[in-house]
Amino acid sequence: MRTNKTTTLSLKNDDTLPIEEDHQRGQLIQRRQHALTLHLGDFQLLRTLGTGSFGRVRLCRSIHNHHYYAIKIMNKAELVRLKQMNHTNSERKTLLQVIHPFIVHLWGTFQDTHYLYMVMDFIPGGELFSVLKSEQCLEPHVAQFFAAEALSALAYLHEECHIIYRDLKPENILLDRQGHVRLTDFGFAKYVSDRTYTFCGTADYLAPEIIMLIGYGKTVDYWALGILIFEMLAGYTPFHDDDPLTGYDKILVCNIKYPLHFSTLAHDLLARLLTRDLSQRLGNLAGGYQDIMDHPWFADMDFELLAQREITPPYQPQILDGNNGQDPSSCYEIYDEEPLLPSLENDVDPYRHYFMDF
Repeated sequence: MRTNKTTTLSLKNDDTLPIEEDHQRGQLIQRRQHALTLHLGDFQLLRTLGTGSFGRVRLCRSIHNHHYYAIKIMNKAELVRLKQMNHTNSERKTLLQVIHPFIVHLWGTFQDTHYLYMVMDFIPGGELFSVLKSEQCLEPHVAQFFAAEALSALAYLHEECHIIYRDLKPENILLDRQGHVRLTDFGFAKYVSDRTYTFCGTADYLAPEIIMLIGYGKTVDYWALGILIFEMLAGYTPFHDDDPLTGYDKILVCNIKYPLHFSTLAHDLLARLLTRDLSQRLGNLAGGYQDIMDHPWFADMDFELLAQREITPPYQPQILDGNNGQDPSSCYEIYDEEPLLPSLENDVDPYRHYFMDF
């Protein structure tokens, strides 16, 4: 089991709409797009929930309704230095138009001289990565459940929004209070009508066609789903190497050694997802994502009930109550804190023009 995280190149926090309720989805999108102007002063900043290349995610509490939220705080100078302006603006645009019960909700954004802020649901169950780190690997029925909810979210992104996610991994899968999945971190998500050529993602999860720079579409997400299922069942990814270039070579050779405890059905599903031959990869055939849902490994899963959140999750995070001084973020790792740079009203902001929609 890998113990280190991989790295990548009016508010309401309880909206969990079933995917069929299109009229409610439209109303919710309108509410987001016409949200009240937010400021840092609207929130009490609490501890760090996670860190990344461009900033960190902080737990916060609204001074108005006293609900908890997660604020993604990104350093604008770093974003510009690393030429991540388009990815950042794309993440905001994507999350504002996406409504799905297994995807984190973005409620508003704002900026000051030094930082961009994205106000999202606080998902108290922590990362799937932390569960894997603790459990080493998951029981097949637990892995099946998490994979099914992730697949439901991917199918929605592909078919309803024409968006490729491009960064599926345990670090980007949060668990809510009941144990349902929420995909987060849409920095690499992209609207794609046909093909794209950008080299991005996480090394262990990259599909061969990304590495070969031959152009790709939504099939890269189904390859990543196969890697995710493998890691949940085995406790490690099939092509991992401390040297990324050697890892890329392993992906291109695609010689997978399956653990002996894998079932025949799991082996068959993964062999059909983790294939270089796009004409054979599940998700890229005539049936699309439905071919994956119809695979016998998912035979016990009712995807219609799943989309309605009517299947009881097999794993429930152990969350301390946020009242009486207890920590509602107990499922998250502890990080060293860094103070924010002060932003004064008359400060010169050389980067605002890159992020006008925030």
